[in-house]
Amino acid sequence: MTDYLASLFSLEGRTAVVTGGSSGIGRGIATALAHAGASTVIVARGADRIDETVQDLKDSGCRAAGVVGDLGTRDGIHALVEAAAEPFGQPDILVNSAGINIRPPYADITEADWDATMTVNALAPFLLGQRYAQGMARRGYGRLIHVSSQQAHRAFVGSGIYGASKGAVESLMRSEAEAWGGTGVTSNTLVPGFVLTPLNARLQQDPEKVAELAARTMIGRNGLPSDFAGAAVFLAGAGSGYITGQSLFVDGGLSVH
Repeated sequence: MTDYLASLFSLEGRTAVVTGGSSGIGRGIATALAHAGASTVIVARGADRIDETVQDLKDSGCRAAGVVGDLGTRDGIHALVEAAAEPFGQPDILVNSAGINIRPPYADITEADWDATMTVNALAPFLLGQRYAQGMARRGYGRLIHVSSQQAHRAFVGSGIYGASKGAVESLMRSEAEAWGGTGVTSNTLVPGFVLTPLNARLQQDPEKVAELAARTMIGRNGLPSDFAGAAVFLAGAGSGYITGQSLFVDGGLSVH
């Protein structure tokens, strides 16, 4: 990498925390940030998947560590704030990729369903971002990156609470961009199309629907976690310093239709 490109995209000397970083899009992003030079903390619920992801990154010469965390409760989120900063110090980059996808028929949604979804998908990004961004602002550099959904922008296939939670995340992102403007901290959102991950395993059971979604893209296929590598490294690096409060669609052109 030339010095010029490194000044735009290298993450050497930076620290990243990636929630949901042991699978799906989160793992794709964590892998990209680590290979770009960031010391990367993988946060997830399952120790086995964390250990596997961390070992893969270490075997590739990256600096990585894992933290088991429960984003489903306020106490768990507050505990994670401290635990995720232990391996490499306070993060310069926070990626909120953890999410749950509860989709009963709309009339059957319970208050417990609502609370569970909003806690993981919206409250955790708020609390983590609020806490970490203060240190980022003091240091003059920070990147808040959220993973959203097409269903934050349009309702389809029973968007229910999931769509509402992702709409909240996009509004949160804009509020963060305003709150931390001028401090060197930016906040942006990555908006996937249909990506083949464990989160949408239920929909993948319908081959016709999967093929239909692929046909609706301009690229002609559904997304993969690795498709988020370039966008994540860009938003995490110095080269994106004048970009904040934006939703970047990484969807193969699906949203153009």
